[in-house]
Amino acid sequence: MWTRDFVLFFTARTVSMLGSAMMPVATALGMHDAGYGATGVGLALAAWMVPMAGLILFGGVLMDRFTPRRMMVGADLARTATQAGTAALFGLGRPELWQVVALSAVAGAAAAMYTPGVAGTISRIAADVQRANATLRMSEAIMQLLGPGLAGALVGLAGVGVVFAADSAGFAISAACLLLMRVRVAGSGEEPVLVRLREGWREFRSRTWMWSVILIWVVFGIALFGPLIPLGSVLVTDAYGQTAYGLVMSASGAGTIVGGLVALRIRPARPLVAGGIGMFLFALEPLSFAAGVPLGVIMACHVVGGAGWAFWSVMWATSVQTLVPAEALNRVSAYEIGGSTMSLPIGQALAGPVAALVGSREVLGFSALVTVAGCLALLSLRPVRQITVRPREEDRKAAPAS
Repeated sequence: MWTRDFVLFFTARTVSMLGSAMMPVATALGMHDAGYGATGVGLALAAWMVPMAGLILFGGVLMDRFTPRRMMVGADLARTATQAGTAALFGLGRPELWQVVALSAVAGAAAAMYTPGVAGTISRIAADVQRANATLRMSEAIMQLLGPGLAGALVGLAGVGVVFAADSAGFAISAACLLLMRVRVAGSGEEPVLVRLREGWREFRSRTWMWSVILIWVVFGIALFGPLIPLGSVLVTDAYGQTAYGLVMSASGAGTIVGGLVALRIRPARPLVAGGIGMFLFALEPLSFAAGVPLGVIMACHVVGGAGWAFWSVMWATSVQTLVPAEALNRVSAYEIGGSTMSLPIGQALAGPVAALVGSREVLGFSALVTVAGCLALLSLRPVRQITVRPREEDRKAAPAS
């Protein structure tokens, strides 16, 4: 698995993920310190997610035309600039809300041009897709373990701007690694964008197991993932200080390492069923915030929740990358990523106002209930239960030579 291209891709993802793991903490603490509260945190995060979800379909289409590597390098360079700009804003004093929102939006648009290429790249440079996904998930988990705590420490010592500067440097290194990769995938024609979008939609729609899960994730985006950071960060910061929230996020990262290790060792016959069972554990994250338990208990719940999330992520990514034809993978990935994230900014933007009406702990308690209900719904779906580790014959197509 450890070919030259995989090592470079692994390095690119690892370095950029360290910066990305620090961003939620830096954003939450920076906006909180600037006086914008949970609403400001939610708006800053939503500003990144809206263009990400809205443009990702076009990212998948453009990947096919201009090749994933070119698009991913361009996206990394764009994010190098946006994060450097945000670092300068926080370094010079209290930024205006619109300035942070604008730069976050550009970074989100760049992410939309980058993300669809990840699945297609992994399937082309790794023969063992599940092992590659698990290895990358563990790397991301280690960065998630180190990143939040490092972000909290850096914010306390040097300010939020330093964290954004580190993120900018990470994207620059990622772009350099991607440029050095030898894999060559030619563009696939000059068909109109709408034609490619229709082809991608047809491939996506034909897989009931995929769009059924995405519908559940739409609900999760509004009621679970959206409120989790804006409300959780404020509750923990107010109760235990800035460093504490970084420790909580690091605990979640530690859990994802455990989940990645489990995914390296176990190859369930029905991966989405196994992953769905693991996702039940994620309910502990919002529940720990809602219950107002001591910091050590919150961290323990995030370790367990992170493990469940990581195991699900590997099972899902492996299923998508092995069951979708290689020539359609970029476009289908764009639909499944866009569908699963399009509701997230709604949840992020509504988190503060709804919490002001009913209470932050009440909102997060509801999030925990939604997690359990969503996992039960997922496991009740027959197409999801029927997915096996081996691709169906009609879906199995060899990847083009690199």
